[in-house]
Amino acid sequence: MSCVSGTGSVLLSALQSLLSVCWAWCPRLEKQVQVFSVMQSIVSFLIMGPICSVVMLYLLWTDLWCVTASCTIWLFYDWKTQTRQANPGRMFSCVRNWTAWTYYRDNVRIRLIKTHNLLPNRNYILGYHPHGIGALSLSPTESNGFSAKFPGITPFVATLAGNFHMPLAREYLVSAGVCPVNRATLEFILSCNGTGNAVIINVGGAAESRYCTLGVHCMTLKNRKGFTDYVVLCLIVLLFTRADLVPVYSFGENDVYKQLILNEGSWWRLIQRRLQKILGFAPCVFQGRGLFSPDTWGLVPFSKPINSVVGKPMEMPKISSPSQEELNHYHTMYMSSLTQLFDKHKTHFELREEDVLVIHCGVVIPWPGQTQAILLGCSR
Repeated sequence: MSCVSGTGSVLLSALQSLLSVCWAWCPRLEKQVQVFSVMQSIVSFLIMGPICSVVMLYLLWTDLWCVTASCTIWLFYDWKTQTRQANPGRMFSCVRNWTAWTYYRDNVRIRLIKTHNLLPNRNYILGYHPHGIGALSLSPTESNGFSAKFPGITPFVATLAGNFHMPLAREYLVSAGVCPVNRATLEFILSCNGTGNAVIINVGGAAESRYCTLGVHCMTLKNRKGFTDYVVLCLIVLLFTRADLVPVYSFGENDVYKQLILNEGSWWRLIQRRLQKILGFAPCVFQGRGLFSPDTWGLVPFSKPINSVVGKPMEMPKISSPSQEELNHYHTMYMSSLTQLFDKHKTHFELREEDVLVIHCGVVIPWPGQTQAILLGCSR
């Protein structure tokens, strides 16, 4: 009897030891799940479209050619959907509420900060700054509690239209509430889809990502002209639809990666610009942490806080054909509103009171360790 009792105590002790080991590993396991959640998001963005296209081409030469044929027919039949991505029937709440997005948020440490209400009877364009390497906190998911903070508002994220030309990948984007950034899409969402819509756009575009680095807040707003410029495009659409423009600044967006800034006039910068024109985005030389260790090189962003502050909406009048002077007027108003948002909240996120948002004419090359913020385009 004593032998049985002794065996039971040994088993109980072993079980307690096992549970304590498992409990000790729980935080590490959760952290690793967070890292993998971020990695799957990055991989999906970088190679999901090309992989789907390659698979479709491969199946074309197999007995499953009908799959490729069906997807191609659907792609052409549904082609105009890329200008009507606001159809609620094509969005799935389960995709926007995946647990993976919560792990993604916790690893990158993303926080959405509300300063003013967004009314459900209005439509909005949220101008997101800065672009960073991947605009990590620019997300249509509910991981940041957008719907809870702004009830009655449906968020959409606008991205390159080329992402919607690839089969299967476009369905994934549509289901999450992603839409192409072009005039037809924006006008449809903001004027033909009722109210309570908010389109999030990184108005700095691909050019802005070339200048992001640690400790620098660098944006591009007025170094390009014409209807291809996201800034001008947004202003024209806003004035046409009478939607409101909301500045959004993400403190820490530029700190989650280390980037090699290429010198202006160098061959590498010239190649980067050419590739940007071809691909639609600027390929950057950057470094993150490794998949299994923060001390190794990899594509996973460093775990540093990103605080996205949503500013005060700017009410826009309805002007069907705005003149250049009117565009310049509202463009100046937007830059002033963005500057005020930065100045009001900078000290809350490890910036000093004397740090200012400097607005320059032309291109300015930031350097690591710089504490001031730079806005390319015009002078303050």
